[in-house]
Amino acid sequence: QLQASGGGLVQAGGSLRLSCAASGSIFSINTWRWYRQAPGRQRELVAVITRLDSVNYTESVKGRFAISKDDAKNTAYLQMNSLKPEDTAVYLCNAEIRRSRWSIIENYWGQGTQVTVSS
Repeated sequence: QLQASGGGLVQAGGSLRLSCAASGSIFSINTWRWYRQAPGRQRELVAVITRLDSVNYTESVKGRFAISKDDAKNTAYLQMNSLKPEDTAVYLCNAEIRRSRWSIIENYWGQGTQVTVSS
């Protein structure tokens, strides 16, 4: 239901843009979130964007990462600049989706995309 893409291997200081596309019948998407999980570490919330375009970031990525969305395409993005080796992780997208006017809001996860930053 959520397809993430855009990960890869990049040198420190480089950039990557992650995408997360929602599919199926969609009435509205309330909130998009990007998480990351590095080996041996807890999953970390990286960035959030709400339906009204309010954004928030974890402190370590402020000024370097930017979350955005395209409502017409039911897709969210995470632009990652000035990447550091400590940004290396599997990045997962999450979305709160209402499938119809009468349905509840459900939580969906993408499959994760690997980001590796070499020093």
